[in-house]
Amino acid sequence: MNERDELKQILKARSIMKGEFTLVSGRKSTYYINGKMTSLHSRGLYLSAKLLLERFENLEYEAFAGPTIGADPIIGALLTLCAERGLEKHGLLVRKERKGHGTGSLVEGRCEEGMRVILLEDVATTGGSLLRAADAISSCGGKVIGIYTIVDREEGATGYVAEAGYPFDSLFKVSELL
Repeated sequence: MNERDELKQILKARSIMKGEFTLVSGRKSTYYINGKMTSLHSRGLYLSAKLLLERFENLEYEAFAGPTIGADPIIGALLTLCAERGLEKHGLLVRKERKGHGTGSLVEGRCEEGMRVILLEDVATTGGSLLRAADAISSCGGKVIGIYTIVDREEGATGYVAEAGYPFDSLFKVSELL
């Protein structure tokens, strides 16, 4: 079994649940994809990061970013793989709202003017949280060069993200997992 097929099996076993669910977007669904059940599993996280990093081989970028909490483990794993390969990259975590103390930051990490950033998330539905994160990265001087997820629920993210001017890709479409 290749690594993509192995990750697919892990996603199906760990992250896909059947039932009645309300999504962040407010939509109702008969299934839920909890990407964290895969990204908080050693082999699931490793395979996710490795397969994503392969997609980035021909891109010029300095950082990974994403909305906290879905992107946090993915960013950590990508940074670790980059360090093993001698690549210096940075991580940025985008909060849902500004901190009420300290620096009041919306973006954690060193976001610099002109920094090329790959935006990540575990699961995308409409792309709303990804676009809010992209706005946060832009407001601190970063330039989002692409948006990637482990799973695209195929419920509008591709179109909305493209409409906003960002390339979008996922390791899996939900239709491959159900």
